[in-house]
Amino acid sequence: MATIHEVNAEVRNDAGKGASRRLRRTGMVPAIVYGGDKPPQNIQVEHRVVLALAKHEWFFSSVLDLNVDGKTEKVLLRDWHKHPHKQLMMHMDFQRVRAGEKLHTSIPLHFVGQEKSPAGKTSGVVVSHHITDVEVACLPEKLPEYIEVDLSTIDLGDIIHLSELKLPEGVEIPQLSHDENDPAVVTVHAVKVEAEQPAEGEAAEGEAAAVPPAGGESPEGGAEEGN
Repeated sequence: MATIHEVNAEVRNDAGKGASRRLRRTGMVPAIVYGGDKPPQNIQVEHRVVLALAKHEWFFSSVLDLNVDGKTEKVLLRDWHKHPHKQLMMHMDFQRVRAGEKLHTSIPLHFVGQEKSPAGKTSGVVVSHHITDVEVACLPEKLPEYIEVDLSTIDLGDIIHLSELKLPEGVEIPQLSHDENDPAVVTVHAVKVEAEQPAEGEAAEGEAAAVPPAGGESPEGGAEEGN
């Protein structure tokens, strides 16, 4: 059974930048819910509640139960704006989700088992994660919170491509059907160690030692014979 994630909100009657600023000063976050067969609706959510929700990965990638003044509807968090310097959410956009209608959204990848793998146990080997989230298409009730990527058997030289991800039933990756490219999600390669270069002072001394003194001895130590 899918986990239910509920977000409580209230109807917001005032709109505009000035109203939003006043709202934030009272500890509320202005937001909007749109889509489906209903008109857009201005809402507000307590900022302390938003900060608590934002600590969970599912808040940004799962279908949510948005409860607005006692009326609940299924939504996705489609956009959010944070203050550039403060721990402050400025605005959020929620999109209504309709049962029986496929949705497209990005969900995170969870990489597991790397420490147990041959690559994870070998020094000088780097496991690179090139993709950390992926856009999927599925019915709302089929949407997973994340896709797990098993790295327990990876070894040097291995590559895991996007097409090799194990998807839950009813979930697909649109990119694979529209694009011939099959990007690498994970690669395993050895660390390149560069040859140690001599210090600048050491190089200068070496060059000086190779040059014989004028009118003096040759590098072998013998005196140069005059004509």
